Amino acid sequence: MLPAPLESLQLGRWFKLICGASYQALPEIRNLTLAYALAGADCIDVAADPAVVAAAKSGLDAAERIAKAAQRSDYNRPWLMVSISAGEDPHFRKAEFDPAICPSDCPRPCEKICPAEAIEFSTDFVGVRRDRCYGCGRCLPVCPWGLIAARSYPTSIDAVAQQVLSQVDALEIHTHVGEHAAFTDLWQTLQLWMGNLQIISISCPDGDGLINYLKDLKQIMKAPESAPGEDLKASAIAPKPKPHNVIWQTDGRPMSGDIGKGTTHAAIRLAEKVLQSDLLGYVQLAGGTNQHTVPKLTQLGLLTHPSPLNELPQSVPGVSGVAYGSFARRLLMSFTDQTLYLEETPAMLWKAVAIAESLIAPLKRPV
Repeated sequence: MLPAPLESLQLGRWFKLICGASYQALPEIRNLTLAYALAGADCIDVAADPAVVAAAKSGLDAAERIAKAAQRSDYNRPWLMVSISAGEDPHFRKAEFDPAICPSDCPRPCEKICPAEAIEFSTDFVGVRRDRCYGCGRCLPVCPWGLIAARSYPTSIDAVAQQVLSQVDALEIHTHVGEHAAFTDLWQTLQLWMGNLQIISISCPDGDGLINYLKDLKQIMKAPESAPGEDLKASAIAPKPKPHNVIWQTDGRPMSGDIGKGTTHAAIRLAEKVLQSDLLGYVQLAGGTNQHTVPKLTQLGLLTHPSPLNELPQSVPGVSGVAYGSFARRLLMSFTDQTLYLEETPAMLWKAVAIAESLIAPLKRPV
């Protein structure tokens, strides 16, 4: 029998929560993980940061305890995924500015527009709360004085791999068309630590030559055949990578799902583009997804594709799932930032779970 997350992929019912590749607000991440796990999420995607992974695992452990105490036979522990980048990517940046040079009469549109409430002008704090900023960049064009900049914060891959990949179930690699060299270098670096992973997700926005680029990545990720007479001692030192099931995450309009209804169209158009190719693997939406995404997918006939569960198919004829980031986090913001341990306030916890379920249910039980 397949693990529950793989079964969800096959049935087009996969739900992933994106906490944010550079979002490091630990209490909120723990509470988001707890609520969405109890609501039925299949995967929780977090920053490749040991402290963030520990917070998410704490949330997953709490959800498992609560589900067990409630004798919920339907509960399945979501997979935990970490995100890293092959090359420059806006998901791995943070806004920065010097509040000391901000004019006192500025209307501060940056503070108003920030979806994560990371920019603050209060008696206790002035500036950008780095742990909350996830790199959406909405503050950059609205500053009347052009004082805000975005800086990338790449992580040392060797250090990340050793501390994080052994603790999670899945890996997402963010890339862009043309980043062959960066992707190849990253892939080779990661091989020693990828043996326990269940699935690999490739997140890539649209661009000229997208499909050919994704096909190139598929070739790079292929496990090489053993050569006749290969040195077994050398092979033991540097083991061959195993082939992984692949999710193609179509990042239509990155970090924009909370803006409005129209953002979901970019994600769907990009998914259609990948589905119309002969790429093997699962197709999952992201970037602009919100409460309008599943109804639109259902209307277009792109979501329903049940298949036998006795074996894992190489590809499926429709969208396999949806990942929700900024929209999903905003839904629960009033709950997740109120307490360190959401389960200590049961009424608040179950209100949060009910709201999370309202986002998950249309995907799990489409009309």
